[in-house]
Amino acid sequence: MKQYQADLSAGSLMLPESRIVARLLMANVTDAEWDQAIRLDNLLQKGVPSTAIRQARLIRFRLEAISPSLWPLVAHGDKEAAVQALFAAALKHSELLRDFVRDVVTDHVRRLEMTISPREWEQFLADCQARDPAVGTWSESTRRKLLQVVLRILAEARYLESTRSLRLLEPHLHPSVAKALKDAGEQRLLKLMELHA
Repeated sequence: MKQYQADLSAGSLMLPESRIVARLLMANVTDAEWDQAIRLDNLLQKGVPSTAIRQARLIRFRLEAISPSLWPLVAHGDKEAAVQALFAAALKHSELLRDFVRDVVTDHVRRLEMTISPREWEQFLADCQARDPAVGTWSESTRRKLLQVVLRILAEARYLESTRSLRLLEPHLHPSVAKALKDAGEQRLLKLMELHA
């Protein structure tokens, strides 16, 4: 039985914040040092501590879902490599995002239909609900927010031209990201990112 999480709604790929979190993880910080950096020093520069804590936690879960060998790409890689490594991490962490890319995006590209419609989100969620009834308890605002975040992630990762046009783009994987995923034994994730899943 699948269990979908709505925590994706806490943010898209958040590159600047993710670079900071990746560096903290690479430094092997203690819980106290983490709390100091995120809550007290406000390294993510958020208006309220609760936002910083929520976003930092989501980013940490994403980064911990993938091999630590990808963390340097996030922390210090050029923008394209860092964003793609974060996309890999988000896919690995979120079954909802992973299934959307596999069931909707890959299917469109296979059929050469290069524009997705927001209407397909409701159908996708209905399919998810059949696999995990808890999806049916999500509020309308949560469902809308999740769609916004999913579309923003796809646009940031250059799978969508923009969140307005919703035109799909052919993926071009950064060689260093492809190599890091291969070396980490993440062939299935790599295939998904190439839209061959």
